[in-house]
Amino acid sequence: MTPLDAALADMLAHPSDDAARLRFYRTLADAELFLLLQAEASEDTVIPRVFGLEDGPVLLAFDLEERLAAFAEGPAPYAALPGRIIAAQLAGQETGLGLNLGSDPSLILPAEAMDWLAATLSGGPTETTATPVAFAAPKAPERLIAALSEKLARAGGLARSAHLAAVDYSDGRRSHMLAFLDASPAAHDALARAASEALTFSGLDAGEMDVTFLAATDPAATALLRAALRFDLPEPLRTEPIAPAAPGMDPDRPPRLR
Repeated sequence: MTPLDAALADMLAHPSDDAARLRFYRTLADAELFLLLQAEASEDTVIPRVFGLEDGPVLLAFDLEERLAAFAEGPAPYAALPGRIIAAQLAGQETGLGLNLGSDPSLILPAEAMDWLAATLSGGPTETTATPVAFAAPKAPERLIAALSEKLARAGGLARSAHLAAVDYSDGRRSHMLAFLDASPAAHDALARAASEALTFSGLDAGEMDVTFLAATDPAATALLRAALRFDLPEPLRTEPIAPAAPGMDPDRPPRLR
């Protein structure tokens, strides 16, 4: 059973559980999916195979190549794309997504669901300025801790570690702060967005969390570390040069779906 299988099965088994639904969409956004194509992809353009159903057109995607081949009854052209890229490309297109059809579990997500996912992912953190005056042990719900753990497990090599603490600011505001230590400056936006998505998909309606980037030698880091919950980011495994990615794998150059 793949992580997407587990999240989908949990959502289908608990249809009224918002937390299970959000976990599924979080897993879908982060998953690498194999999108069935009409023809082989070019460098920056993919032509998905469109299936006309009674409720509207759908594209088909699978989280394993073997599942796509089984559905197509043999080799078939595909593009390997993150779920978030597929959602972004389908936004406003009135087209749904069939997920792992022919397998158990499977699901057809309507166009409205893909629009919602794309809109949710398009929201991001906003930049602000505040002065922390005290840190304490975090009081964050377990589902936020779990969402952060899952997100940060994919951020290997972008920072040395991350630390979550409750924080009091000089203006009287209280919140939680997630601090990344010794993060690569080029990774700041990606790490802030990952933290924002973890908060969004944790299902906390009034949840708030600030993100900051500190050097390990920063005096504020010393004070924060005494109270914070630590998340270790894994070391990157890849040592060889990265090969050219499939169309859409670069979030700055998403594919054009035709």
